[in-house]
Amino acid sequence: MGTVKGSKQQRMVVVPYRPWRKAMLTLLLLAVSAAAVYGSYWFGQNQSHNLQEEAVAERDRLRVELADATSEADRLRQEVVNLKLGAEVDRKASEGVRNEVLELKSEIAGLQEDISFYRGLMSPSDNAQGLTIGSLNVISTGVPRQYEYKLVVQQLATKHNLLKGSLKFTIVGRQGEQLVTLPLKDVSDNVTSESITLRFKYFQTIEGRISLPASFEPERIELVAKSSGREPVVVEKKFGWLVQES
Repeated sequence: MGTVKGSKQQRMVVVPYRPWRKAMLTLLLLAVSAAAVYGSYWFGQNQSHNLQEEAVAERDRLRVELADATSEADRLRQEVVNLKLGAEVDRKASEGVRNEVLELKSEIAGLQEDISFYRGLMSPSDNAQGLTIGSLNVISTGVPRQYEYKLVVQQLATKHNLLKGSLKFTIVGRQGEQLVTLPLKDVSDNVTSESITLRFKYFQTIEGRISLPASFEPERIELVAKSSGREPVVVEKKFGWLVQES
């Protein structure tokens, strides 16, 4: 018997027909997929809930820490304010005490000077009697080139009589390279004559204000006092230009 040639024949298998089995497999696959989806959803919800609780707890903790930090900052800020206030009070107190001490020292010095002055008037030494030029003070007014002056002319004697005479008050300085002498009457509204009248028994105070020209640089003050009478006396004295602060 001859061999039949042609396409290869596939082996055929006969199986029983069960349509319900396919449906069961489909339902099982759907059930597994649904369970997987539900499990993923539940896991996500659970994780989200846990993360939310942790976030809320962290927020509450940070709020407490912020409140504590704010309270501490306010306390430290108040301490700084108190320290600054205390330092300012101490500084002002120290400054007040220092100024008071300086004022007392100045007052004591003035009293001692007055005591020496009156002591000299009442009990002069043998070589210091008659007309005398006492103290001279030039004081700053705070206004440029304006000054106050105070001069004391006195009589030293064991027996004081009325003394009459005159005084010349001049300021010597420079304008550029030139030496210039200014009478007091030219720079002070308190004096109208080059000779200031002297008339006193113990002492006479001459005071007022000086206004110097803009280009004038003072160097010294020259004073010449003359007494009149049977035995006239001429006294001369020079003071360097020294300004005291008011």
